[in-house]
Amino acid sequence: MKLLFIIFIFLHVTLSASSLSENELKKMIGQMLVVGFPDSHVDKNSQIIQNINSYNLGGVILFDRFYNEREKTKNISSPQQLQALTASLKKLSNHSILISVDQEGGKVARLKPKYGFKEFASAKVVAESSLDEAHTTYKDMSRMLHINGINCNFAPVVDLEVNPKNKVIVGLERSFGKSSDKVSQYAKVLIQEQKKQGVLSVLKHFPGHGSSLGDSHLGFVDVTNTWSKEELEPYKKLIKTNSIDMIMTAHVFNSKLDEQFPATLSFNVNTLMLREDLGYEGVIISDDLQMSAISKHYSLERTVTLAINSGVNILLFGNQLGSLNTKEVIEIIYKQVKSGVILEKNIIDSNKRIKKLYE
Repeated sequence: MKLLFIIFIFLHVTLSASSLSENELKKMIGQMLVVGFPDSHVDKNSQIIQNINSYNLGGVILFDRFYNEREKTKNISSPQQLQALTASLKKLSNHSILISVDQEGGKVARLKPKYGFKEFASAKVVAESSLDEAHTTYKDMSRMLHINGINCNFAPVVDLEVNPKNKVIVGLERSFGKSSDKVSQYAKVLIQEQKKQGVLSVLKHFPGHGSSLGDSHLGFVDVTNTWSKEELEPYKKLIKTNSIDMIMTAHVFNSKLDEQFPATLSFNVNTLMLREDLGYEGVIISDDLQMSAISKHYSLERTVTLAINSGVNILLFGNQLGSLNTKEVIEIIYKQVKSGVILEKNIIDSNKRIKKLYE
């Protein structure tokens, strides 16, 4: 009888420890989501607007075309259309949101010349010019983002040009070079220019994707035998500048860092290495969790549980490689929190870090 009483008291204390209501907790979970949506125009009845306002979504990511229907417009077709879209998103949302894109320059650009936007060189080409010229280039690109209503750019890439056979980084000219000093210098220029225009920067892809052979969009990528600690140097240098808004995790597996999980889902990588060893205090955002490197190996429930418990603060679902039901993922995370599988403190901590992005 005494044992049952002790168990009852323990459960009562545990279950009542949270001061958050169901609605509050679900909205805090929603704040941790950045999602893609299919529309080039929105109004108050659009599903994405309803989701933003009902679930307190953290933000959206914009794409020009659908992944499997390249001829079909998704979110971006012209400056006039994009400005109208982003203005509507801001006006119809009941809170501040991230309106994000991948605009690196070169082959990775959502705002393309063929839609009427200015063309910008790849990171590789920019790094062949002087730092002064890089400032001019990135001043223009950052202003273009600002004018078109974008407040978050998933750039700069700080992966080192380690593996010449790497197709997803080196082959697409997304790296500033082989030297960590050079990569850090040019990445810093982009960060500075975006900051002047009110555009948040996202370093990617931690802890380094430049040595990989595979593409995490397509499947499992193992860098155990190719990755080196040198790939951490750009992060170390830039974290010391205290100017980093966000860092994006990579879906790469390295058994020397974590014997079980890829970086995006790894406590060893995101908390022990990035937070504790490198001293990073900002927001950690996942790469797209619908990429095959993750989605083919983990259920949605396991993915979000591992990611959040590993230290990831924002979960990215591009809805290019899959179709996310926002309510479903929030319910899954809520259930995992209430059952104690996901720590509530991680939800609270993530919201505190996200809030600082707007300060």
